[in-house]
Amino acid sequence: MKLIDTHCHLYADAFVADIHEVIKRATAIGAEKFYLPAIDRSTLAAMLDLENQFPQCKAMMGVHPCSIKEDFEDELQQVEEYLGKRKFAAIGEIGLDFYWDKTFAQNQYRAFHQQIEWALHYDRPIVIHSRESMPESISVVKEHQKGNLRGVFHCFSGDLQEAREIIDLGFFLGIGGVLTYKKSNLPEIIREIGLNQIVLETDAPYLPPVPFRGKRNEPAYLKMVVQKISEITGMPIEEVALATTANAERLFMD
Repeated sequence: MKLIDTHCHLYADAFVADIHEVIKRATAIGAEKFYLPAIDRSTLAAMLDLENQFPQCKAMMGVHPCSIKEDFEDELQQVEEYLGKRKFAAIGEIGLDFYWDKTFAQNQYRAFHQQIEWALHYDRPIVIHSRESMPESISVVKEHQKGNLRGVFHCFSGDLQEAREIIDLGFFLGIGGVLTYKKSNLPEIIREIGLNQIVLETDAPYLPPVPFRGKRNEPAYLKMVVQKISEITGMPIEEVALATTANAERLFMD
């Protein structure tokens, strides 16, 4: 079984003590690639160091919406500089986050639009964070989608109509541990839309699947997500892995 974790923060402090064991456990269940979303300047060095240490780790470049404050232009300047130096797997994670407050909402919009333009310029997919901002994030993508923009709505948390809108835009839905939660609406959505535009992720160390809720998440737990999709769809586990991995390869094309 071959799997790809399309979104995991393996450079986070939570993994400093045992990253080799974490990678080893993930490899044992078939995980072959790990895509690392950028956050901001404070985590950039750790992310790039991890990528250098493990060739199966692929770094993205971008500024997380929660890091968009008064100095967001300085953050964006560094992103622009790095994009000019080398190729990254994607522009991400970028987007909108209205969960805590909307103090810097306009700055978030400006940063989102700018980073999408860079993605188009460098022909890179975008990885979208859309917490409490799904309709707004979809609207921004619609503004830019002229046929060349591609990407994924990381940790998709919308409804069936929003899932269909995203798929109609040619984008993927990132599905992880939330799928296994008792109150999740994702099982019903997956039954309706199938797996053609689904990619797997963990968002490690966050959002672990059942039965690991309350503990640190890690890529090895992709196995539980695959098992849950298999239960939902009636597809064999190997077929779920094959389909979602092919989708991830189509998304990143690296």
